Amino acid sequence: MTAVLDPVTDADLDAYVDDQLDVARRIEVEAFLSARPETAARVMSDLRTRDELRVALAGSKGMARPATADAARRLERGLARGRVLGVLQRAAAVAVFVAAGWLANGMLGPVTKVVASTQPPAYLEEAIRAHRTTLMRETMSSQTEAPNYDSDEIRAATAIVMPSLPKDWKVRDVQVYPSQFGPSVEMIVEAGELGLISLFAIRPGTFDVVRPAVAPSGDISSAYFQIGDVAYAIVARSDVRDLDRAAETLAKTLY
Repeated sequence: MTAVLDPVTDADLDAYVDDQLDVARRIEVEAFLSARPETAARVMSDLRTRDELRVALAGSKGMARPATADAARRLERGLARGRVLGVLQRAAAVAVFVAAGWLANGMLGPVTKVVASTQPPAYLEEAIRAHRTTLMRETMSSQTEAPNYDSDEIRAATAIVMPSLPKDWKVRDVQVYPSQFGPSVEMIVEAGELGLISLFAIRPGTFDVVRPAVAPSGDISSAYFQIGDVAYAIVARSDVRDLDRAAETLAKTLY
């Protein structure tokens, strides 16, 4: 990774949230955040608050008094000039929603635990689909495996950085699959006590820091996480345990 010669400051982070940086500087800021999960999580919270405010302002036309809409716009401009504490930002966003008439009960119905729970990311479907395709290839003698794994070549071709594997893991097959998000990498790995698993990596089009989480789905279990602009998933049989621990181990090699 190329070292950032110009240190990233709070002003740079503010400008990143406000879409005020050029492409080169955004890349430097994202490299800075990818190595600092806590700071990245704070920046993502600011981005979410900014988008909530924009949605509230866009939806307030015809529903709020002119004075209310004007106050909301002043609030947004104030947040753009200097970041306030995250708690105060969220409180301001809620106030805008209420003032503009965005009552959750009326627009979306009662919020239940099911609605509020975190849903698996969309790219996880791609990971499971690639896993099933690879298992199908395993049963076809005409489909030869490609165990030669070159992480540098993969990075150069796809801009995807693969995690370092534990010493007792053995790569059996590596394939690059198309997806709705662009190229993805699917590896079949003999992973010690976990047995045969898939390690999937993709660039989902968002910058985020997501801690490893498990998402069972029928006969398949998976653990997913994201660091920066690359997301990863470990996919295995439903009876495989400790996928979250394996994901934690892989994630640590990327910092």
